[in-house]
Parts: sequence; structure tokens; C-alpha cells
Amino acid sequence: MTTYFRVFEGTAFTARSPKEIDVLKDHLFCVDANGIIARTVAPDADDYEAIRQRHADEGRYQRLGPGQYLLPGFVDLHVHAPQWAQSGTSLDVPLYDWLHAHTFPLESKFADLGFAAEVYDDLVATLLANGTTTALYFATIHKESSLLLAEICAKKGQRGLVGKVVMDDPAQNPDYYRDADTSTALADTEAFIVAVKALAKNVKQGVYPVVTPRFIPSCTDEALTGLGALAAKHDTHIQSHCSESDWEHEYVLERLGKRDAAALRDFGLLGDKSVMAHCNLLDENDAALFAATGTAVGHCPISNVYFSNSVLPVARWLEKGVEVGLGSDVSGGYSPSLYDNARQAVISSRMLEEGVDPALSADARGVPSSRIGIAEAFYLATAGGGEALSLPIGRLAEGYAWDAQIVDIALAGAKLPVFGNDVPKHEIFQKIMYLARPENIREVWVQGERVHKRA
Repeated sequence: MTTYFRVFEGTAFTARSPKEIDVLKDHLFCVDANGIIARTVAPDADDYEAIRQRHADEGRYQRLGPGQYLLPGFVDLHVHAPQWAQSGTSLDVPLYDWLHAHTFPLESKFADLGFAAEVYDDLVATLLANGTTTALYFATIHKESSLLLAEICAKKGQRGLVGKVVMDDPAQNPDYYRDADTSTALADTEAFIVAVKALAKNVKQGVYPVVTPRFIPSCTDEALTGLGALAAKHDTHIQSHCSESDWEHEYVLERLGKRDAAALRDFGLLGDKSVMAHCNLLDENDAALFAATGTAVGHCPISNVYFSNSVLPVARWLEKGVEVGLGSDVSGGYSPSLYDNARQAVISSRMLEEGVDPALSADARGVPSSRIGIAEAFYLATAGGGEALSLPIGRLAEGYAWDAQIVDIALAGAKLPVFGNDVPKHEIFQKIMYLARPENIREVWVQGERVHKRA
């Protein structure tokens, strides 16, 4: 009989597809020394009891308590790490004003490594406590503090994908916060990539460098072309913003004579390791380009309400074969919780389908077939995010990393409204997704290591 690094027994919820949730009742999850789920064992398997008993005897076994359930760790596809310091403020102004009056002044402070360490340490701990085991981060233009963020992810056990942001266009960025020039931006980006890859050699869960032009308006054509070349040279992930708002969308059309998606492709920035945030204003041709190149959308439903001037048609793009995951967009999104963002994804989709203008008739008010349910939102937060990053994460299944949340629905003071012993498991799943709070998340595991435990 194979000896595993650790065996967990419990009932788990995991996404099979965007609309299908598997309920794995009383399964054993056998995790190897590399933190990978080597085997899942159903209760009717011939060796179920033998595996459980052997690993219990060896102190390698953990059984979930009454009222506890397993969910995959969440994958957050869009976090502006420095903006954690301004979360919950300045959400009542247009995007351009928000950036220049509030966000850029804050991000410029991250030249101070002491300040950066304080913010980043707190952010990573907060995301882990909210069940986020993998995060795709925008840092700042500062190479040193961007590397510090990767180091904090490594130390705390989170799988962090970190980008040193490029903003080199003097016509669009303030004097106090931009790369010195294009050549410096590219040189710093390459040095950052090399440094993070060196760091990753000793990080079990993985940390990854990400090529990160903030968005087309912040960058010169030379920088965008150079970043595409660096991503190809070093085989890195790529992230940016795409067709987020009316202002940004129209700026790109005027400057380049093409839409964001086509421009990003021409700069070499679309591919199966690319994640573009927001994308609310994609058209059918843009979506087809995303599907053909394997480029994913980081859907940020809370921040889209504040800054994106529209609702992303998630159901439509999933149907077209576009990969979609979920992002918090801290701090354009006020909440670091993907539970909150999953809930808003459902709400926004219903508003898109049903419409919001009472002056129109009901049959003309909305966009038919736009709604998604909580199962699809859960998929976006887990398996969809893993597929977007081309990493084996986001599912509690064989061959995937043991990234997991242990959620307690019977916790005193945070009990979910589940009464009796005959409540169907799919209803318990829905209650967790709609009602769970950070207090309910008792433990978080990344790559087979416990990284958070709530007392």
C-alpha cells in the first residue's frame, strides 16, 4: 500500500464544468510529498478503510469535523497589491480621475520598502484568510518592492504571480510615477523576471514573474513590443487591462486605429498564459481572438460596477469558448473576498439579463440568456482561474495541487442556516457560497502545506 504525505477525509465540492458541481461525500484525499492529490478514494473502494487506518496510525490523517466541508482554494486573477492601502475609499469618481488623484500618488510610495512590506504582508495574509490560495498581482513600477511582494508570497505559502508594472509614456503618466524611460522599463522587467525565477527554485507552491504593461494608455508602442518579446523569451505569464471602460477603449481606438484585443495581439501580448482584466467592451471578433489564442478574461464584477461602464456577458463568452476566471480587483473592488465577488457576478449577470431601465418594456430591457448561477461563479473562482493560468489548480481532483479551504458551517457565532441532518448537499454548497464569512474558513492549505488556521 502506498504511503501518502497526508490523507484528508471529508465531503468536498469541486467544479467539473462551468455548470456542474461534483459532491465528493466522505472521500479520502491522498496528498503526496509534492503537495499533489495523488488519489481520491470513494467510501466504497476496497482499500478505503485500510488507507484511513494506516495513515491515522502514522499521524498522517485528518478527518474533518461535523459541519465542515472542503472547497478548492480560490484563484484571484486580478489584484492591485499596492492598492490594498486604499481599499474601501475613493470609489465615487471616474476611472481617469481615480487613477491620477488617488491611485498613482499611493503607488508612488512603494519606492519605500518598509511601507511596501507593511502593506504586502497584510494583503497576502488577508487573501489567504479569505480562501485565496493563488493570486495574480499587479505590483508597481518599482523593481525592488515588486520582488519583495514575490518574496512575501513565497514566505507565507501563497502561490503568487507577480508583475512589475510598466508605465513609460510621459504623455500619459505623471512625472512622479512612471518608468524613467522605455529602455529602463524593459531592463527592469527582465531583471525582475530573472530574479523571481531564481526565487521560485526553492518555493514549493511556486511564484511566477508576470509581464505587466498597466494598459495600453500607460505604455509606448516600443515598450509594448519589447514586453511581448520578453514574455516570449522567458515564457512568462502576461497580464494587462483590456477594453475596461469607455475612456480607455476610445483612447486606444484613437491612438492605434484598432481595438484593444487586436492591438495586444499585434504587440505579442495574447496567448495561453495571458490574462486580461475586465474586458467588458469586447465584441464578437475580440472574443473569437481570445478563444483562438487561449487568452483569458479576469472578470472583476464588483469593480466593474464602479469603473467599467457595462456588465461583462460571462455566459456569452463561456459559450464562445473564452476562458474566464474571477478577480477581486483590489482596490477598484472594495472586497478582497472571492466569495463576495462570486455573489456579485451572479447579481450582475441577472441585471444584464433583466435590464435596469424601467422606461423600457420588459422584453426590450435586458440581454437574453445572460444570467449565471452560483455554480458558474464558483467555477470562475476555482477551476476557471486555474485554466486561465494554465496551472493544475482549482479542483479537488487527482493530479491537482492540494489547495483547499476547510469551511465550517456550524461554527458558533457564524453558523449557517442549515437545520436537520437531511439537507441536500447541493443546498449546503449554495449556502456556503452565498453566506460564508472569513470566520467560517477554519484552515487553508496550499500545495499540501497549511498556510492559515483560524483560532
